[in-house]
Amino acid sequence: MKSLKVAQIGCGKMSAYTMRYVYEKGGRIVCAFDIAEDRIGKDISEIMGGKAKKVKIDDIKNIDAVLQETKPDIAIITTMSLMKDCYEAFEACARNGVNAISTCEEAFYPWNSSKKLTEKLDRLAKKNNCTLCGSGYQDISWGSLIGMLAGTTQSITKIKGRSSYNVEDYGIALAEVHGAGLTLEEFEKQIASADNVSDKVRQRMIDKGEYSPSYMWTVNGWLCSYLGLTVTRQSQKCIPTTYKKDLNSTTLGMKIKKGNATGMSAVVTTETKEGIIIESECIGKVYGPDEFDQNEWTVEGEPTTTITVNKPATVEMTCATIVNRLVDVVKAKPGYVTTEKMGDCHFVKSLKI
Repeated sequence: MKSLKVAQIGCGKMSAYTMRYVYEKGGRIVCAFDIAEDRIGKDISEIMGGKAKKVKIDDIKNIDAVLQETKPDIAIITTMSLMKDCYEAFEACARNGVNAISTCEEAFYPWNSSKKLTEKLDRLAKKNNCTLCGSGYQDISWGSLIGMLAGTTQSITKIKGRSSYNVEDYGIALAEVHGAGLTLEEFEKQIASADNVSDKVRQRMIDKGEYSPSYMWTVNGWLCSYLGLTVTRQSQKCIPTTYKKDLNSTTLGMKIKKGNATGMSAVVTTETKEGIIIESECIGKVYGPDEFDQNEWTVEGEPTTTITVNKPATVEMTCATIVNRLVDVVKAKPGYVTTEKMGDCHFVKSLKI
């Protein structure tokens, strides 16, 4: 058996955890990439902490040559939140025959939001015998945990979820996707208006690659696939969140004025042929001093059961899930394979293959 060789694409806040976790489980980072000039050339230890690893962060422009030279088993992509923004990183991995897993939230189940891009990646990954997917906090906390809860239920009428997280913990890309810092007028124009459309118009936007799904849009699709449900209709509504006082955002580098958007609540409602409705809400915002992460899901039916987790460590859980999934991805069939098809994520003691 050998230690897993890992490439890190994106060396921001999340990579500090993913890279450290890789080493702690016996794997090793063989190359790393970023676009930021102030990171390029640094040893990865300056991001993750600890002793020098003798691995310099390279310019993403050099990714093909470096992947061919270092030959990683898998890449961890911790950059953006939408498939269109992560596509080039996924494509680079696929054309070089490198497996890849991403924290990109849409990558969790992109078949119902960016089908054409996903199909392209699927074909390229199959051609070059590698596997691509998305994972993170939602893989268990919004996914298999809820699926297993459903397994304790005789009949189900509705699955209802609500989860919140502080966008300050994840970086500027995520904060901007949530509309943090916008005035309410700007939020309506840039974020909410995309969902004030008919189902036909929304589908045309999806077909053209112009739709921006909330995190629960892909989660609901994943859950339906996991549970064997057939989607008949899905809708989304994004509502701005505000705070009673001005809030400082270190991630955005600005003060969010009282009454402006600190982020958003996105509610996704999915109807199925089987009659089960999934209504999930994610709340991502810059927190006030009295706010904290929560995750609550209810499976309504016989019996009705609710599970609540207060103050989950969403950043650490996201990165730990990614690292615990690495071997699953390496062993999976080629193509773009969403994680419900890999089996439930389990604790991995060692990254050996």
